[in-house]
Amino acid sequence: MPAVAQAGPVSHAIFRVARLHRMIAGQLLRPLGLHLGQELVMMHLWELGPQRQTDLVRLVDSDAATMTRSIKRLENAGFVRRRPCPDDKRAVIIEPTAASQALRREVERIWAELEGASTGDLTPAQQSETLHALQRLEDNLARTAARSPEGTREDAPTPAADADSTTG
Repeated sequence: MPAVAQAGPVSHAIFRVARLHRMIAGQLLRPLGLHLGQELVMMHLWELGPQRQTDLVRLVDSDAATMTRSIKRLENAGFVRRRPCPDDKRAVIIEPTAASQALRREVERIWAELEGASTGDLTPAQQSETLHALQRLEDNLARTAARSPEGTREDAPTPAADADSTTG
C-alpha cells in the first residue's frame, strides 16, 4: 500500500476490491458481447419491463451519454428496441426483446459465478456480515455525496435502504 494511502486503509481496500470485481465481471460478460454495466440495464428491463431511457439512467445511477451508448449497443445486438413514448414525444421507451431472454439466463449464471468468486470460502454468516458492512459503507458514502455541492443533483446516490442495490 502506498504510504499516502495508509491514512485510508478501508478506502484503499474498497478501491482494490472494486477494481478486481469490475475486471472479473468484464471478463465474464465479454463472451456475451456485453460491456460492463449493460447487464444492469438488462436486469432492470427484465424485472420492470419497458422503461423510459431517463428512468434507466436513474435506476443504474448512470449518465445520459453513457446510457445512450449502452442502449445503442444493446439495440445493435438485438437485445432491446426503442420506441417513442406515447405520453411524452421527447422521451424514448426501451424494451427488452424476446432474443434477450437467452441472454437473461447467461447473465444470471455469470452473476452467480461472480458471487462465488467474490465470496469464496466465506460462511453464510460471514457473507451476511460482509453485506451488512457494505450497506453501511454505501449509506455513509451516499450521505456524504448528498451533502456535497455536486451531490445536490437529482441523480445523486441514495442510501442502500432506499436504492436498488446493484454491483458492477
